[in-house]
Amino acid sequence: MNLLERAKNIIITPKTEWEAVANEEPNIQQILMSYVLPLALIPTFASIIGWGLVGNYYYTSFGYGIAIGLEHLMTAFLSVLIAGFVIDALAPSFGSQKNTGRAVQLVAFSMTPIWVAGILNIVPTLDWLSMIIGFYGLYLLYLGLTPIMKTMESPKIGYLVVSIIIFIVDYAVLMTILKKIFLAIFGLSELSAMSFY
Repeated sequence: MNLLERAKNIIITPKTEWEAVANEEPNIQQILMSYVLPLALIPTFASIIGWGLVGNYYYTSFGYGIAIGLEHLMTAFLSVLIAGFVIDALAPSFGSQKNTGRAVQLVAFSMTPIWVAGILNIVPTLDWLSMIIGFYGLYLLYLGLTPIMKTMESPKIGYLVVSIIIFIVDYAVLMTILKKIFLAIFGLSELSAMSFY
């Protein structure tokens, strides 16, 4: 699997790329180390640079940038694994094939847009835009359900809705918890970035 080709194809030609993914043997460790890690480093380093050099209107801090960068990195790994395991566990309820490796593929490749758009974190006041672009990943998730999880058309919408809820809640909860943990490690608070001092 070529990282750049896979990322480009999953974003630009997702229908044909999901078919290619479906013909591959899933390997969770390889997906995490060869795909998730390099792409998750985009928002990680962008956040460190953004908060350390650019900042928002009135605040810059390398400590804050490192904390936010680490939060992005850990959220990427944990959200792929947790959402993958939960989506896999729910597969039989929606007439889909139960396969943890396939579910991790589905989640990891669907998250590609949010990681690529993470480059916008270089300008912290634009980080909301990367989240909006990341919603394209939900469409990718929809397109991937049939070829990856072998979901039939009739239960597809229900499985999609439940998967999206898992996807969003998982990501949001992890981001919130990990942000608090990493900020505490660096002796900072969320109010730090809003401080005028």
